[in-house]
Amino acid sequence: MAQRVVVGVSGSAGSLTALHRAAAEARARDAELWAVLAWQLPGGGFGGRAWGDPELVAQCRAAAVERLREALDAAFGAARAGVVLVGRTVRGTPGACLVDSARGGELLVLGAGARGGPLGAAFGVLRPSVARYCVAHAPCPVLAVPPSPLQGALESVRRRNAWHVPLDARELTD
Repeated sequence: MAQRVVVGVSGSAGSLTALHRAAAEARARDAELWAVLAWQLPGGGFGGRAWGDPELVAQCRAAAVERLREALDAAFGAARAGVVLVGRTVRGTPGACLVDSARGGELLVLGAGARGGPLGAAFGVLRPSVARYCVAHAPCPVLAVPPSPLQGALESVRRRNAWHVPLDARELTD
């Protein structure tokens, strides 16, 4: 069985950064790169109303496959990763899907997401950290890739726009 590096993909800027780092790790280990995107039905899992609708399940699966393709194209473009790349869409919660996919793997790579911030602490209880779950349950080493410094700047601009704070042109020059 070939060695593999598993990476969590969501399409976010953090997951694209993690994809690049995972590709570098796979090249260094001469391993396959498994890009895994977890998906769920709207309204929850097996107890949700839509659970028994095969058409909705097929639509959600197709949307997940398309989102994975778009993320891989955004990360690597026509050049691809430079390693054997396996794309997988798995139905379930992200943490559990990544941990299951990492069984027998050399390394699990994922984006660590934004740190701190006033809303991070408030909503952390409602949306548990996938990174934290994977670190606690993964059967292999986990590499949590911090967000790009540019991602913080972009989020700052988004917050400014959301709060309608005017931009002072003097802030653009250093």
